[in-house]
Amino acid sequence: MISLIVCSIAALSAAQAPLFEAEMIFPPEPKHSHGSSLVETPKGELIAAWFYGNGEKGDDTLVINGARLKKRQHNWTKPFLMADSQDLPDQNPVLFVDPRKTLWLFWICSQDNTYNTYIVKYRTAAKYNGAGAPQWDWQDVIHTRPKDLEKLFLDDVAKYPKDYEGNAETHKKYLTWLEDAKNAAPKKLAQRQGWMTRIHPLMTSDKRMLLPLYSDEFACSMVAATEDWGKTWSYSQPILNLNVQACLVKKKDGDIVAYMRDRGAARRVPKAVSKDGGMTWSHVELTDIPNPDSSVDCIALKNGHWVMVCNDTSGGPRGGRNQMSVWLSDDEGATWKWKRNIEKHGEECAASYPCVIQAKDGLIHCSYTYSPKEGETIKHARFNETWIMEGNAK
Repeated sequence: MISLIVCSIAALSAAQAPLFEAEMIFPPEPKHSHGSSLVETPKGELIAAWFYGNGEKGDDTLVINGARLKKRQHNWTKPFLMADSQDLPDQNPVLFVDPRKTLWLFWICSQDNTYNTYIVKYRTAAKYNGAGAPQWDWQDVIHTRPKDLEKLFLDDVAKYPKDYEGNAETHKKYLTWLEDAKNAAPKKLAQRQGWMTRIHPLMTSDKRMLLPLYSDEFACSMVAATEDWGKTWSYSQPILNLNVQACLVKKKDGDIVAYMRDRGAARRVPKAVSKDGGMTWSHVELTDIPNPDSSVDCIALKNGHWVMVCNDTSGGPRGGRNQMSVWLSDDEGATWKWKRNIEKHGEECAASYPCVIQAKDGLIHCSYTYSPKEGETIKHARFNETWIMEGNAK
C-alpha cells in the first residue's frame, strides 16, 4: 500500500511539473499560412487546419489545408487539402468536435475578393480518424442575418470618435470606413454578407452551439446559434464599438463573456457580456490587457480557470505581433495574475492568431501563425498551468 501511495505522489508531481514544448507543423515557406484552428479527436489525435496560398482575400488560389498529430508524437503529418471552393479565396478555418463526436469545419470564402462579400460555409464528418482529410458527409452555407444591426449600429456609430489616434493616413482610412459603414447599414445585402469565422464555437448545453462571427464592414462581432446541429440558425444582436473576432467563455453563473480584437485606438482587449445565452450584449468595455489590433483566444479550463493567448503589446516590431503570451485567471477574468511569453522577438519574427484548446489529459494546446524571416508556417505549442504560474502578470 505504501509503495502505491509513493507511486501516486510521484505521478502527481510529474503531472504538475512545468511543461512547455513547441514545434513547427511544417518548415517555413514563402507562401502565406495563416488563421489556424486546432481540435482534439475522441481518440486523442490533434487535427490542425489553416488557410494557404499567396495572399488573402485577393488570392483565388487560397485553400484550407490540414495536418494530423498522433497521440504521444511530436511530428505532424504532411499537409493535406481540407477544403477548396474552386477559384475563390478560402480562409479562416474553424475546427470543432461536438458532443455527438461529429467533426465540423467552418470557413469563409469571398465572392468578389472583398471583405464585404464573404460567405460562411461548413462541412461535417462522422468518420475522420486515419490518414489525410476527413470523409466529409455534409456541406452547407450559413446565411447570416444579424438582429437589429441597422438601428443599433447607426445609434452606436454616432458616438464613435471623429479623430483617430495615429498618423494622417490611418486617420483618413478610419473616416472613410466610418462613412462607408453608415451608408451600408440600411442595406439588407450589406448586413447579411461579409460575416467571417475565426474562433471555435462554444457549447452552452448538450445541443446549443454558439458560433462567433465578425464583420470588417461594421467592425463588430455577432453570434450565430443552432440547436439542431446546423439545420437552422438564429442570430444575436451585434457586439458593437470597434471590435472583431470574438471568442466566447461561459461563466459558472451562465453569463457569457466575449473577448475581442481591438479595432479602435485604445490598443487593449475589448470585453462584452451576455446574460441571455449570447443573444444580446453589454456595451464593450476595455480590459487592461494590451492588444495591437490582433486576434485573441480564451477558454475555460476544466478546473474553472481561464486561459487567454494574445499579442499583448500596444504596437512595435511586426505591428506588435513580435510578442505573444498566455494569461491565466483564477477568478473568471476578473483579474489575470499570471502570464508567460510563448514567443518574444524583435523584428526578426512574428507570432499571431492563436487557437487554444485543452486536451483530455489536461494539457493546453495552442496553434498559431509563426513568421520568421525565412517564410511562414503554423506552430504548435503544448504547456500546462504550472508552467504559466511560474510567470507573473505584474
